[in-house]
Amino acid sequence: MVITGFLGDTFAASRLLKFSTDSLFVPIAHSHRIFIHVRGPNGFICNTMMRAHVRRNRPEQALLVYTLMRDGDVAADTYTYPILLQSCSQRLAEVEGKLIHGQVIKVGFDSDVYVGNTLINMYAVCGCLEEAAKVFDEMPERDLVSWSALVSCYEQNEMYDEALRKFKEMVVDGVLVDEVVLITVLSACTHLVVGMTGQLIHALAIKAGIELYINLQNALIHMYSICGELVAAEKLFSSACTLDLISWNSMISGYLRCGEVEKARSLFDSMPQRDTVSWSVLISGYAQRDRFADALALFQNMQLEGIQPDETILVSVISACTHLSALDQGAWIHAYIRKKQMKVNVILGTTLIDMYMKFGSVPNAMEVFRAMEEKGVSTWNALILGLAMNGFVKESLATFSEMKECSIVPNEITFLAVLGACRHMGLVEEGRRHFDAMSRKHGIEPTIKHYGCMVDLLGRAGKLTEAEELIANMPVPPDVSTWGALLGACKKHGDNVMGERVGRKLVDLQPEHDGFHVLLSNIYASKGSWDNVHEIRGMMRQHGVIKTPGCSMIEVKGTIHEFLAGDKTHPQSEDIEKMLDDMAKKLKMEGYAPDTREVLLDIDEEDKETTLFRHSEKIAIAFGLLTIDAPTPIRIMKNLRICNDCHMAAKLISRAYDREIVVRDRHRFHHFKQGSCSCLDYW
Repeated sequence: MVITGFLGDTFAASRLLKFSTDSLFVPIAHSHRIFIHVRGPNGFICNTMMRAHVRRNRPEQALLVYTLMRDGDVAADTYTYPILLQSCSQRLAEVEGKLIHGQVIKVGFDSDVYVGNTLINMYAVCGCLEEAAKVFDEMPERDLVSWSALVSCYEQNEMYDEALRKFKEMVVDGVLVDEVVLITVLSACTHLVVGMTGQLIHALAIKAGIELYINLQNALIHMYSICGELVAAEKLFSSACTLDLISWNSMISGYLRCGEVEKARSLFDSMPQRDTVSWSVLISGYAQRDRFADALALFQNMQLEGIQPDETILVSVISACTHLSALDQGAWIHAYIRKKQMKVNVILGTTLIDMYMKFGSVPNAMEVFRAMEEKGVSTWNALILGLAMNGFVKESLATFSEMKECSIVPNEITFLAVLGACRHMGLVEEGRRHFDAMSRKHGIEPTIKHYGCMVDLLGRAGKLTEAEELIANMPVPPDVSTWGALLGACKKHGDNVMGERVGRKLVDLQPEHDGFHVLLSNIYASKGSWDNVHEIRGMMRQHGVIKTPGCSMIEVKGTIHEFLAGDKTHPQSEDIEKMLDDMAKKLKMEGYAPDTREVLLDIDEEDKETTLFRHSEKIAIAFGLLTIDAPTPIRIMKNLRICNDCHMAAKLISRAYDREIVVRDRHRFHHFKQGSCSCLDYW
């Protein structure tokens, strides 16, 4: 065409350009060169080139073509402005969109339905709801697309009530509905959890004869599942003529949301084919239902089938590893992420930091933090809290200062982490300063959890009267956790008078809570008031309260081993008993004397010593010494607070065996090395 001169013919050039832009195998740059060589391009040619740029996600180039069009005095038509508005929508260019809107009004195209619809869509995408509604209200003529665009506008901006209200107006006006608008309205019903309204939409779909459209059926299954109408969802699913992966995944998700885990697994197993979403839904469902072992097992099956996990799956599996104290598996998943060169975004990175911190692997957590390109406030929170839990209080507070220097705005959770750091080291004045700064500097009103932290901070530091006064003057009613913090402080500092008063209050407030009964019983036992001890234990039996047994977990070669106090059920129990005897001998040489005050039972001292040496964490340490070679740290997770005697024993064992021992109890980490602990004996 260049050689023959036909490229100069407007009609011939327009046909060539149309073919070139419609053919995805032709580079857009080649099409643009054709456009540049056309002499005297008309509106059709310019629109074709602009549309091609928008389709290829090059919206800024479409505006450049429009500039050339205006410079060449080529008249715009009703197709030109919708293309330009689409380019503004792609770039969220609200200002340019308003300028184009002004030109539309100037040339009189604002009465065109197609132009009006794209204007509504542009304003909706840019979040300009008032402008979108104004365009809609001023349109002299509206079609189904006009209504659909404004329902979508409200739905996408989470104004679900307004979306439903507009839909009702549409139905009253007699506008025929289609699949697209009904799916949008069902999404609003789902978010509002209004099953009755969703049923009416379903009836409308049947009346319109479009209820069998698969996308609409999927939206209905999802809506019924979210609204807890499992029977209706099951009926739709089983009677559908056509099912796709979305149908199966929606039904599995619905079962999980309603707690029907076994039904979800059964449906998953019967799927003719699965995608990543299928695995993600079930693995996440297991993790959310605290079935962490099942989540890990399913992830392993997924690996065997060669399915590459996405971010959602990895977050769920890492969380499962954290709850199961499975550091080896968690570290393997992190290695997998690095091997596959997967991008570690804010959510995934924060989950990894949280996992490593909860295993006491501070260097690994810091490595993840430093490597992250983007860090959210949740990332900083995880680091601040994790450092504090592991005894790095100075570093934790320094990280908080660094966070503010990086212009990251702290939130409520940030201050919980900061106050927690002060609490772990007894920094009363520092804690007071941050507590006051919450509302004064950052406009964050303290919640009951922040007050609870301050009560715990004051109580641990022995300022029991001030802690009780703070509870009395709180602007919000104190919860049992706040009173519980004061009760624990009374036990720690031996204030039996206040402890008895607070303990009685807590037992009355929450008679089913085992911890409060135990603390009050211990206070009586420390005074030798055995009649009161028996009374409390009688109350526990009366209310069916069972003391939570101490349980320690340790991971060895990817397998989690659990031990209870006095446990002799482990297959290697004989070897463990021998190691316990060896530990006892070495501890005696280190000058260890059992702290029998921790055994608050009316039994003789010798029995108390035997009971002490069979605490679950000591058994787990013995097993770790047997099975974990140096210099790998022995990592133990305990469900309760570590007792004074076990704390002292762990320090001495770390020196006697030259081993690092890391114990995470329900409050914090204890890193034992060469006879000392990271908590500096303050916990």
